Amino acid sequence: MTDTTDDILTLLPARLKEARRAQGLSLEAVANLSGVSRSMVSQIERGESSPTIATLWNLTRALQVDFAGLLDAREVQDHVEVLRARDVPVIDNKSANCSIAILSPPEDVGGHEVYDIRLRSGGSLKSKPHSGGAMEHLTVLEGTVEVISGTAREMLSPGDTARYPADVVHSISAPSGAARVFLIVKNG
Repeated sequence: MTDTTDDILTLLPARLKEARRAQGLSLEAVANLSGVSRSMVSQIERGESSPTIATLWNLTRALQVDFAGLLDAREVQDHVEVLRARDVPVIDNKSANCSIAILSPPEDVGGHEVYDIRLRSGGSLKSKPHSGGAMEHLTVLEGTVEVISGTAREMLSPGDTARYPADVVHSISAPSGAARVFLIVKNG
C-alpha cells in the first residue's frame, strides 16, 4: 500500500463515525439505511475492518456524505462560513405585513431551515401544511406573538419558545404591536 492509501484508511473510521453522529444516527439506523450489518459498521468505525468499495458506497449514501470527500486524505481546514447581514436574502411580504430573512443555506431548503421573521403590528404569516412530520421551533425575540398550529393556540412573550407540528395549517401573528421571532423549520 502507498502512504496515501494508509492515510485514507487511518482517516476513514473517524470520518464515518463523525458523519453518523452529525446526522444523529445510531449504528442500528445506519445499518438499516445502508444494508450493512450493525456489527460491520461498528468494526469499520473502530478501524478493525476495512470496507469494500461497495460497502463504503452504501455507507456514504446512507449518511448522505460525499464519497470522494470522505476519502480525501487532506486535513480539513478549520473555517467559519459567514453570511454578512447585507447579503442575507429577505422576503418583504407586504400582504402579510412581515419580512422574512432566510438564514439557512439554499441547499437546506426542505430539510432544516432557519429564519429571522419581523412582523409589523397586525402582521400574520399563515402557512399551509409542510411535509409529514414537519416541526417548527419558534423563539420570540421581541414583542408578543400568537402561534396557531391546527386548533392549538398560544400567546408567547420575549424569550418564550414554542415547538409545534407544521404538517397542519399553522400561523404566526403579532396582534398587538411589532414582533420579531427566530424560526427553525425541521421537515420530516
